[in-house]
Amino acid sequence: MELTLNRSDYLQVGVTSQKTMKLLPASGCRATQKVVVGDHDGVATCFGIKKGEAVPVFKTLPGLKIARLELGGALNTPQEKIFVATGSEIRGFTKRGKQFLSFETNLTESIKAMHISGSDLFLCASYIYNHYCDCKDQHYYLSGDKINDVICLPVEKLPCIVPILACQDRVLRVLQGSDMMYEVEVPGPPTVLALHNGNGGESGEDLLFGTSDGKLGIIQIATSNPAHKWELRNEKKRGGVLCVDYFDIVGDGVKDLLVGRDDGMVEVYGFDAAGEPVLRFDQALSESVTSIQGGCVGKDGYDEIVLTTYSGWVTGLTTEPVHKESGPGEELKINQEMQNKIASLRSDLEHLQFKVIQEREKYQQSAQSSMVMSAVPSFSVNDKFTLNKDDASYSLILEVQTAIDNVMVQSDVPIDLLDVDKNSAVVSFSSSDAEVNENFLLATYRCQANTTRLELKIRSIEGQYGTLQAYVTPRIQPKTCQVRQYQIKPLSLHQRTHFIDHDRPMNTLTLTGQFSFAEVHSWVVFCLPEVPEKAPAGECVTFYFQNTFLDTQLESTYRKGEGIFKSDNISTISILKDVLSKEATKRKINLNIAYEINEVSVNHTLKLIHPKLEYQLLLAKKVQLIDALKELQLHEGNADFLIPEYRCILEEADHLQEEYKKQPAHLERLYGMITDLFIDKFKFKGTNVKTKVPLLLEILDSYDHNALIAFFDAA
Repeated sequence: MELTLNRSDYLQVGVTSQKTMKLLPASGCRATQKVVVGDHDGVATCFGIKKGEAVPVFKTLPGLKIARLELGGALNTPQEKIFVATGSEIRGFTKRGKQFLSFETNLTESIKAMHISGSDLFLCASYIYNHYCDCKDQHYYLSGDKINDVICLPVEKLPCIVPILACQDRVLRVLQGSDMMYEVEVPGPPTVLALHNGNGGESGEDLLFGTSDGKLGIIQIATSNPAHKWELRNEKKRGGVLCVDYFDIVGDGVKDLLVGRDDGMVEVYGFDAAGEPVLRFDQALSESVTSIQGGCVGKDGYDEIVLTTYSGWVTGLTTEPVHKESGPGEELKINQEMQNKIASLRSDLEHLQFKVIQEREKYQQSAQSSMVMSAVPSFSVNDKFTLNKDDASYSLILEVQTAIDNVMVQSDVPIDLLDVDKNSAVVSFSSSDAEVNENFLLATYRCQANTTRLELKIRSIEGQYGTLQAYVTPRIQPKTCQVRQYQIKPLSLHQRTHFIDHDRPMNTLTLTGQFSFAEVHSWVVFCLPEVPEKAPAGECVTFYFQNTFLDTQLESTYRKGEGIFKSDNISTISILKDVLSKEATKRKINLNIAYEINEVSVNHTLKLIHPKLEYQLLLAKKVQLIDALKELQLHEGNADFLIPEYRCILEEADHLQEEYKKQPAHLERLYGMITDLFIDKFKFKGTNVKTKVPLLLEILDSYDHNALIAFFDAA
């Protein structure tokens, strides 16, 4: 069934956080609903739509930013009480705007996630979970990694309260009281949780999750063995999931899944007879979608998807047709309404332009005064720096509440900038003497008008670590800039995982010395991404990692006075040895370093590199042949005389060139990894083989896997 939705922008509030907009229950069947939204100014705004205009119901006073907004009320009654989380406080309002609750939780950190079920309140700061009943503390749990969202299975359908935490380390933690019942691994860092179908399904145990790398799935949270029901893999490489809702927008009697993503994509999924999701509708907005709800807001009888964006726009995608079929009198009335609306908008625009001119003159006068200092305008930047498992690259997403003028990117370590299809900005590179000032990269992205979101992709080199800086300049006067910094870690291409293959040939690095658990944890945080900043509870911890580029693995186990690191890649152990000894020396801690090298691991790593290297060499050869083959084809008039292999290259020429363009320095990167592996193998034996590197590169240029292994063994 084809779905057509028309966009209508209702109102703009301040910058919004994830899950801060809700629709209040309707007073009658298919009657219009009021919208309540909270922003970073601390203002909760409730409004309705009359004759296409936003009419305010109430507006709260400014304060600390609103991090979450939820509706609540007694179980089995309309959920029309409004609860907002600001700082460490929960405030409650009636649908008319009267405040009836101010609950100071005394949490040491700001509230990041909230869920309400009857008189039960579930709150999460970065690592801490608290359960309150009638504002009285009931249960507490300290998570091993950052908590992104919290939800509770429906108490009406289950005999006990089952809270679930969505944690950054790719697990859902299922709780009972103050204890964890079990963990469920999901395919990415979960960012949002929702009850399937809005009520947990027939059993009440079906839970929907969305991840920061754009995956969706449903898990049945049973008492002992959780079951994965289905999973959407994000084949189209869309943004991370920020918000979801269930609503029958198609009108077939079955609730559809509404999804909002951080790249501005809005999706509607229907369900087939087997309960599998089917994409029915999608539309791209220019900025991230922070909240999404299905309901009826613009006009009685017309369902719509209401959503908020990062910069605070409340927008509707409505089923109401743009052009209505009507008689002559009705058409005249519609035209008159449109004329009145245009006149009203023109009047508002003229008033705003006059106000801007007044304020600009006022600012110029105050700036020239010796008694008054010029104020730098503030603006909000939403940024995300994450490792992509699919192509072993980092995504840097910068989103500003106003249009971006330009972004300058600077790095003191060698990195590659990769092409991004969604990116329409013009990039220019500046030359720099890296040896003198350590500027390995200086690039400026000049954005087109009204661009509020910019996505960059970079690929780093393991072993080379430092800082990437982004200087963000928006289109506001007077000119101002914000600097954001991102750490490129020594083992930057490693990603957290929960299981590794213990049968692989492993190399071991053991550190002992007079260091605390917190100190060795801080070293691991410095070396590896996706490690929680706070040291986990307990005396000992084990983390598993996988290299997203080579699929090698790393196991790190450490406690007070001891750290053991195992990897099937000698280069990983070599990088850790160098960096950890340097960090310990900075803090004047004497380290005892021991290592066990497994010779078999070298051939094992070369075997992992082999298919990637072979593919890249073949791709490079094909791309080199394209121009010559095209010339032959032009000369002969057709390509029938060519062998099938060459005809295939011509047919796929555009695809091959595009793929080759997307992988700059990919072959050099693989050459570098093999060279590092060669040097590191003999470094642990106390031999310097740098003089043999040119010979190794010759072998790689005429690549043969067996010849390469023979060279490693003979050297």
